[in-house]
Formats: sequence, C-alpha cells, structure tokens
Amino acid sequence: MGNSISRIAEYYRRHGLVATIRRAGLAATRALIANRMVVFYCDLNTQTAAPSTLPDSFKVDRLNAELQIGAQDLDQITRFWMPEVVKRNIEQRFAQGASLWLIKSGEKLAGYGWTLKGGSIEPYYFPLGSDDVHLFDFYVFPHYRGRGINPRLVAYILRELAADCGGRAFIEAAEWNQAQLSSLRKTEFLHLGLVRSFSVFGGKYVHWVEGQAAEQIRKDAKRSNQLLRIAKSHE
Repeated sequence: MGNSISRIAEYYRRHGLVATIRRAGLAATRALIANRMVVFYCDLNTQTAAPSTLPDSFKVDRLNAELQIGAQDLDQITRFWMPEVVKRNIEQRFAQGASLWLIKSGEKLAGYGWTLKGGSIEPYYFPLGSDDVHLFDFYVFPHYRGRGINPRLVAYILRELAADCGGRAFIEAAEWNQAQLSSLRKTEFLHLGLVRSFSVFGGKYVHWVEGQAAEQIRKDAKRSNQLLRIAKSHE
C-alpha cells in the first residue's frame, strides 16, 4: 500500500491531476478485469551457441552485484521512476542471487532485464526447478524503442543461460500489453498458458485460464525439486 501511494504521488508530481486520475482509472481497470498474464517458456537445452544477432554497435553486460553497475548507468536506471524504491529493489535482487543484464549502444545504456536461477523474486505461478530461470522486469529506454532491442536482448540471454542451465526459462507479460507480447513472440519463447493470480495475506492463488502444457511443466518442476531434496539428504 505504501509503495502504491508513493507511486501515485510521484506520478501526480510529474504529470498533474488530470493525467493522474486517468492513470489511476486505467490501473484500476487492468487490476479488476484485465489482470491476466500470458506465460511463456523455453527449453534451454534446445538453445545453440549461434552467432549474436546484436547490431555491431551494441553489447550486453551481465552484472551480479550492485558495485558492478557504473555510476551513470545506475543513475539512468534509478532516476526514471522512484529512485529509493528502485535502489531497494536492486539491493534485494542481487542479495537473492539475481543477475542484471545491460544492453548498450556504444557506452549509452539502451535497456536492461533481470534473471534469477532456481526461483523468482516473488511467488511464481508454480514451483520452479533448481535449474530453471525466471526472466523479469525488462525495460527499453524510450529513445531506443522500435529497433527490436528487447527481443535481441532476450535471445542473447537465452543463449548465455543455456551454457550453464539445463532447465527451462520462464517469462510473462500482461495480456493487455500487446507490444511486449509481440516482442516475446520474436524470441525462442513458446506460449505456455494464460493465468490469473491473486495475492492474499502473503499467499498466491493461481487460476489457469488455459494452457495444458502448464500442468506437465508444473509436474516436471515438482519432480526436479523432489530429486534435489533427495540428493541433498544423501550428501
């Protein structure tokens, strides 16, 4: 609740009362009748070490600690929206073992995305296996949109993850976010299912609207975790 109030106050400061009311109405509509998420998956063992499709002027850096983020890049990431909240999220994510992937044009930051192996920052729609990876919070800065940056970054990350992960990668997008869905369809990700979830008193309640493949993947993840626990018990 505190974060929601802070976001509303910040949006009001930047855009004024009329824009804030419209934004609040849109957010309420999405929350009540359009909060379904489209979940995608990719078998990492099917990825090959194909040549990078990044333009010559672009490069990708994988960071595993906040100290590895350059001062200019950190400022660009945090000042876009609620710096204190963003900085706290960055600290928490690195503490949980997440990686931050930065895509740059020359020395200028064009976008970024996060990955976490063996779980997710918040409770996921089903248990993830120890060798699975969750991709989340991808963002391309306005100046670089329309150039296919996001699908290229995702494709690059999948190939890199395939080198040390034999499980599956998962990512999701809101059903109403057609731009993001279109971007993901240009990658190796496959459609898994359509899901609606609710968080109540710290628990996550999930209802799959569609997606027969999701049931099998949930079973695979559960079996993977069971085998991991058995292996640890014999160490």
